[in-house]
This record gives sequence, C-alpha cells and structure tokens, in this order.
Amino acid sequence: MKILQIVPSISLIYGGPSQMVLGLAPALAKEGVEVTILTTDSNGDNGQKSLDVPLNQPVKKDGYEIIYFRCSPFRRYKFSLDLLNWLKQHASEYDLAHIHALFSPVSSFAARICRQQKLPYILRPLGTLDPADLRKKKQLKQVYAALLERPNLASAAAIHFTSNQEAKVSERFGIQTHDLILPLGVVPTQKESNNNLLEKFKIPQDIPLVLFMSRIDPKKGFDLLIPALEKLLSQGLKFHFVLAGTNPQNPSYEEGIQKQIQNSLLHPHTTITGFVTGELKTALLQAADLFVLPSYYENFGIAVAEAMVAGKPVVISDQVHIWHDIHNSKSGWVTKTEVESLSNALQSALQNPEECKNRGNNARNYALENYSWDAIARQLIQEYQKLINKS
Repeated sequence: MKILQIVPSISLIYGGPSQMVLGLAPALAKEGVEVTILTTDSNGDNGQKSLDVPLNQPVKKDGYEIIYFRCSPFRRYKFSLDLLNWLKQHASEYDLAHIHALFSPVSSFAARICRQQKLPYILRPLGTLDPADLRKKKQLKQVYAALLERPNLASAAAIHFTSNQEAKVSERFGIQTHDLILPLGVVPTQKESNNNLLEKFKIPQDIPLVLFMSRIDPKKGFDLLIPALEKLLSQGLKFHFVLAGTNPQNPSYEEGIQKQIQNSLLHPHTTITGFVTGELKTALLQAADLFVLPSYYENFGIAVAEAMVAGKPVVISDQVHIWHDIHNSKSGWVTKTEVESLSNALQSALQNPEECKNRGNNARNYALENYSWDAIARQLIQEYQKLINKS
C-alpha cells in the first residue's frame, strides 16, 4: 500500500495539528505501508527563515520519506506550484492521498489534482468546518468554499474528523460525506525531570503549577482564563501559572496577552516561556500539576492529549471536542466557557491535590489506550484498504 500524506507545513511553529503526520507516518510505516509526505518549507508567516531542508527530493526518515517544496512568498496562504506539479506527475504511483487542512491553497489544489488523476483522497479539516471558524473572514470563505472546497468535499473518499463532536458540528455545504472518525495520537513523554530548565525560567517547585501550552489565539479563551486565575489569587489560593506558546500568524495578539498579564496581579505569579519544544516542553509537562485549555472551539486538542499522556489532569471547556472522553474517564474537569465555571473547576482542582493525582493517573491510562499512534495506524490502514477497494 502506497499512501501520500499532503500537508501545508510540518514546522514545529504551527503546532500539533500540522505536526501530527510526523507521528502518523512512522506508525504506518511500522505496519508495512509505504508513506510519502508532501509539504512545503514554510516555517512561520512573519519573516522567519524557511526550513533548512533539501528541496524537491526525498528525505528518508523512520521508514518513510518527506519531500519538501519551496513555499510561495505569501507564506500565510501556503502555496507551492512545485508540489502541485510533482503531484500531477506522480499521483498514479500511489493508492490513496490523505490531505490535511482545508481552506489552504496547497491542500485545496492537491485535492483537485487527485480528482483529475483519479487518485482517491481523504480530507482532514483540522477544525476549519466548525461554524465558529467559518465565521472568520466569512464572505471570503463562502466564495472559496463554492469554488474549491465544496467540490473537494463532494468527491472525497472520506472526511477525517478527530472526534464525534467535530463531525457533528461541521458544515458540509449541503454535501453528503462519508465520515471517518479517528483521534490523533501522542507520543508518551520520557519520565526524566529537568529541574535546571525550570530554574532557568525561575519556575517555583514548591507550589502547584498550572500550565497552558498551546497557540496563543483568541479562540483559546484567554478572556476567561486570565480573570479566572486573578479571581483565585484574590481568594488567597497559591499557584504559579506558566504560559507556553506563541502565535506566528498573529504576533500582535500574543503581545497584547503578555501586556495584559504584565499589568495584572497575575504578573508575579506567572512565567511566560514563549514557544517550547524538546526538553523544556517535557520538563514543563512533568512539572505541571494541572493543564488548562478553556477554548471556545477545538476540533481535538492535541495539547490536551499530550498533557494526559504525561499523567496530568486537565481543565478544559466543553467546546474542546474530546470533552466527553475527559468527563467519562474522570481525567480532569470540564467547564462552561464562563469565568465562574472555569474558576470553580480550577479551585476544586487546586484544593484537592489527591483528587488531582487520581485524575492524572486516569488521564495517562486513557491516553495510552486511546491515543496511541500504533493503535490509530492499524485502524487507519483498515479504512485505507476499504476506500482503495471501493475506488
């Protein structure tokens, strides 16, 4: 079985949804699938240097290969004529394409080429069909959908949603689709503490640590989180808040959040790390007592799954689409998108360290069983084969 994975970028700077193919590809390869990832060298949208990678040639990885192509100068819109030309020439050599992202030109035109070349394809929307997301730049997206995404959806072999809730709320533009519901996977963190890294950022280790680790974006619920944390401080609760993340597409919003915290009573109780990866990311996940993500909408929440597999209880809103999993497995606390509801959940967690520990253990067990790349890859291969046979 030869499978293409097509994604606009796999740079760390774009976060988990883009990076997921780097977890999926080796898991598929382990099961004997020949995997080729097509992507661009985009590495941020605001003047960052492109990825330092060979272009237009296979780069061998753990049993699979990646081919990087030059991204157009307008990186925010992720377009590569070289990638699309390569796909036209080589589509017939593959059995199926798994395309990640909608409303991204390289993905949209890749689906169109697959259709022309009679290569069956799966689309993974990454939450872009959520009504809340479609309201952003609404008129432009309506035109884009009519011209490109509606026919792409109509001809897709399947639409890959990462939760039942994502599938339930997603817009289909009047199209009947075959839905494939499979979560994303996570890689278990190594249990090796690194106190030196925490000391470098002056993160105290004698009081509870509340961790936010995700993209700094309006949809993440900062207008709920900051007031909720301020309320807890005013009530005398002791904790330290770590804000880990960035926003390469909206740096002004990130700066605004940082200034808001600097002018808040949260300031002496907060560490802002910026974007983290590698050892520091692992150290923060291990040191955290509680992970929080009160998003207004989230099709999966890969950061939540990463915290769970690290054994951390999570406090999330009921708009993070895996909230049913969290609730049913008692892996944390689920709140409304309201300051009062969020502060009550955080207070309950912080005041009950033994319950926090129990729910953290539940979180790890659930994540290892349900968010394992190996298990997901095996299920996905079965779906791939069904779609290939059907085509």
